[in-house]
Amino acid sequence: MRLPDLPTPWPARAAQEEAIALREAVERALDAVLADQRPDGHWLYELEADATIPAEYVLMVHYLGEQADRALEARIARYLRRIQGADGGWPLLNGGPYDPSASVKAYFALKMTGDSPAAPHMARARMAIRAHGGAERCNVFTRILLALFGQVPWEAAPAMPVELVLLPRWSPFHLSKVSYWTRTVLVPLLVLAALRPRARNPRGVRIDELFLDSPQGLRMAPRAPHQGRLWFTLFRAVDAQLRRLEPVLARALRQRAIEAASAFVAERLNGQHGLGGIFPAMVNAALMFDALGQREQLATARGAIDRLLVERGAEAYCQPCLSPVWDTALMCHALLEEGSPRACAAAGRALVWLRPLQVLDPPGDWRVRRPRLRPGGWAFQYANPHYPDVDDTAVVAMAMDRAAALGHFDDAAAIARADEWVAGMQCRCGGWGAFEADNTQYYLNSIPFADHGALLDPPTADVSARCLSMLAQLHGAPRRRSHAARALAWLLAQQERDGSWYGRWGMNYVYGTWSALCALNAAGLRHDSMPVARALRWLAEVRNEDGGWGEDGSSYALDHVGYCGAPSTPSQTAWAVLGLMAGGAAGQEAATRGVRWLLEHQRADGLWDEPYHTATGFERVFYLRYHGYARYFPLWALARYRNLRQQGSRRVAFGM
Repeated sequence: MRLPDLPTPWPARAAQEEAIALREAVERALDAVLADQRPDGHWLYELEADATIPAEYVLMVHYLGEQADRALEARIARYLRRIQGADGGWPLLNGGPYDPSASVKAYFALKMTGDSPAAPHMARARMAIRAHGGAERCNVFTRILLALFGQVPWEAAPAMPVELVLLPRWSPFHLSKVSYWTRTVLVPLLVLAALRPRARNPRGVRIDELFLDSPQGLRMAPRAPHQGRLWFTLFRAVDAQLRRLEPVLARALRQRAIEAASAFVAERLNGQHGLGGIFPAMVNAALMFDALGQREQLATARGAIDRLLVERGAEAYCQPCLSPVWDTALMCHALLEEGSPRACAAAGRALVWLRPLQVLDPPGDWRVRRPRLRPGGWAFQYANPHYPDVDDTAVVAMAMDRAAALGHFDDAAAIARADEWVAGMQCRCGGWGAFEADNTQYYLNSIPFADHGALLDPPTADVSARCLSMLAQLHGAPRRRSHAARALAWLLAQQERDGSWYGRWGMNYVYGTWSALCALNAAGLRHDSMPVARALRWLAEVRNEDGGWGEDGSSYALDHVGYCGAPSTPSQTAWAVLGLMAGGAAGQEAATRGVRWLLEHQRADGLWDEPYHTATGFERVFYLRYHGYARYFPLWALARYRNLRQQGSRRVAFGM
């Protein structure tokens, strides 16, 4: 692909009109996002998933036998009814296909709130669930929930002896060999599986009507498509032996294991911010403390969950977690790109807010593999000291470095500690996982518990690209045998045959390709180099006819290889335009049409509508809709495009 040295010139009148439109659009967007800044300097936007989280919130209240807030339940029920799919079930993402577990949980929650099974929406849901094989098709997590309610026997879920927490590190399964989210969700669940408490369920609600056969006859689920046949067969045999062994395990050993698991959770309870800062772990912790009769810790765990509620008008829902550090750090990049005094001042206040959230104490689980590495990262949430991540850390450090060059931030020590920690978290292969180093025991994804296929935190292209971007921005072009050089080699090896990169945490190849192009540019690759040219060509080819970009969760399907188009969205269009600019293609038709799409779809208030999920929690299982993505990413893209056009340049000078 040949690229001009400078952006393609436009006729004078068109260029003047473009400049005016850009200036006005950027001003409107800036006004809107500055109005969202909180008094202490940070941003926090809603983070929406699917029906499972609000449904589980309702079910948790009734499990614990609490006096339900009828008004809140009614608002959650309205939300669940609104997002019901046209087929009667509930999808994992807006407009997506039916999902059995989301549908069963949503139906159960609505029935719990008082919706009659005879109501039209409930009848449609029941028909959809039964038409898709009934509640028998639910995943392991849903089966465990139903077992806690006495709806199915515990034999429907895998054997999970709590004694697993006592296994040594050299054993095939150890807590350090799974991801942080698996660890925090699993440990309290092991206690619940050992104690097998029964939900209080004061209204006595059951959902037998969703099963094709008697729910009490339900047994283990079959092998999931991602699970290797040999590994799964081996682990099923182990599961059968564990079921025989569990009744004869010494009572003292079981008690010791329960105490160890309880201590693990208590150490990481994280006060008002909750275990791991994520809803599933927080709920399991609350249920565990309830089963153990530990009232004070139950109150702490339970209070953290209510902080995730969003009440908006006649509806309410529960978020999977809070994203203040991620929202604030990305907003800082958009504001620094916009570059006006008020934007930079706002970014400076935000970075001052971020500074004390850097984790400098040594409690993190990541230290199991990196015991001599000094901490220095940021977590995604307000507080999650055991689980900082390199993605947030790299984004914060790059924003601080850029602001420091402009005189809006002055703390070289914070940037240096982040640099040291990110470099030290590099995996042996040269890439990075988000929270763990070398978390690559792939055989564990075939254990019966792992039917979701998201047990691990292996290196990914998008996170690794961000870390490379940070290293290159801080230190320049990679030196031979440096962390950055190893990262560059690994990232180049991950490029797909069509020129794109896979996106683990954003949807999907558009996100991954934007991330990689930023890193390659920061690392000094020529814009006419083959990897960059192939990526630019791919971005141009997958653009929608309307000039924007869109991609949905279909591209994560195991039987689907590569990009799968969807209606254009503001965040994905912004990623594509930012990626094109990082590759030196600001003057190409694809970039200009993408900018035009953003201009044409901006609302009068300066913002953009984005009803679709464009981020990924776990592929094929859990997707996210960041309400901030349609705010800071379009602003960022428009401001950068304006700047490059004004400068007559095609070289982006920053890591992202």
